[in-house]
Amino acid sequence: MPYLKSFFVVNKAGGLIFHRSFSSDPPLRQNDYLHLASTFHGMQLMVNEVSPTKGIDGVGAIEFMETSDFVLRSFYTATKVQFFVTGSPKAEKLAEFLKEAHLLYADYIMKNPFYEMDMPIKCELWDIHLRALVDKYNRTNNT
Repeated sequence: MPYLKSFFVVNKAGGLIFHRSFSSDPPLRQNDYLHLASTFHGMQLMVNEVSPTKGIDGVGAIEFMETSDFVLRSFYTATKVQFFVTGSPKAEKLAEFLKEAHLLYADYIMKNPFYEMDMPIKCELWDIHLRALVDKYNRTNNT
């Protein structure tokens, strides 16, 4: 059973700019992934408005959700790009995974002179290193 199920990157406007599914579950349609990302972004905006506590950056955001079927962990960056990952119910260290994924994003996407902000991410080096990161966390969890 994979430890990590899906990974999403959502731009500051709520548009899905990257997603990967790592699960053997039947894949969703592309439109379903877009709906998931925009729904999560909308929920983040509402939480920010009603949150009694805010982080250092003045933003209140959903950081963690847990159900009997999966867990969701999110990471909200200073540039308002959101990373979120879903994992198996017993998944741990998702926050660490997101921080490492954010470092890969900074190295392979933000430093890429051909990447335009808020556009879909298509970068082979990013894909290779992200896959290696996912494999590392899946191996660590299964030992």
